[in-house]
Amino acid sequence: MTHHARNSQQVVLVTGAGSGIGRAIALSLARAGHTVYASMREIRQKNRERADAFLELAKAERLELDVVELDVLSEVSCQAAVNHILARQGRVDVVVNNAGMLMSGITEAFSIEQVARIIDTNALSWLRVNRAVLPAMRRQGGGLLMYVGSTTSRLHEPFLGPYIASKVAGDAIAEIMGMEVRPAGIESVILVPGAFTSGTEHFAHSSAPDYPAIEQQYGDLPDRIASLGDRLDAIDAANGGALDVSAVGKAATDVLAIPRGQRPSRIVIDGQRKGTDAIDAVYHEKQVTFLHQMGLEDLTLPTPSGAMLTQLD
Repeated sequence: MTHHARNSQQVVLVTGAGSGIGRAIALSLARAGHTVYASMREIRQKNRERADAFLELAKAERLELDVVELDVLSEVSCQAAVNHILARQGRVDVVVNNAGMLMSGITEAFSIEQVARIIDTNALSWLRVNRAVLPAMRRQGGGLLMYVGSTTSRLHEPFLGPYIASKVAGDAIAEIMGMEVRPAGIESVILVPGAFTSGTEHFAHSSAPDYPAIEQQYGDLPDRIASLGDRLDAIDAANGGALDVSAVGKAATDVLAIPRGQRPSRIVIDGQRKGTDAIDAVYHEKQVTFLHQMGLEDLTLPTPSGAMLTQLD
């Protein structure tokens, strides 16, 4: 390995790396030569096969890829995982906040507990994980907080109420923490995928509402949820075919290859071409103007990149 390669090699923690986008990001980064800790819950219990498969792959491909136990709902677990990495590597350069869950149904029919759980999993977990890594990043004088957001946090749609509420909350936490850690030389990038109907277990593991008797009061409206996957497939086909989750892995790897200080604050990876990058551009412009008026221009985030579709086509 050349001196340059060793310098550009980053120590990365990826949450929710057992399947889907998290797995794609962990593999892509490890194959690009980074030292990756793929984290998931219960690596000796329900995720044992996934953890073992990762380790076998790492051995076969000679990747610097290890598996670490991390439950994003536990502050102690987040801290323990990071302490383990610091003990092994002496540093942590990048954390990818990816762990998440999906719920679909009529919003009124979800229990408060269900909505609280998805906000805890998809948004509050980002605060827990960041709190575990930020002291080390401050000591190092730099680091990168990366997140897997969602185009739905800019463009809401029916039947995903609790999920979208959680992604909006996460997006806000990510963006505001991104401003606050900038003076410490810590960067922040939100990857913004569109809907990936294949390659993830999101849809298979989607939770239904706790109160079917409320959902029944909506007549045949809930029946329309079943056809939405086919609609997405049709939109994907019209845009040249569905993107594979590896596209998000590639985007994460591309971000790490961009020199510090030049990384965009957001990257859209959207096979449906919904145009949220156009909203991002206007939003960013208005935000920057206001922060300047408030005397906070040194905290403004970098410009979001346009959709990365040109590079993926």
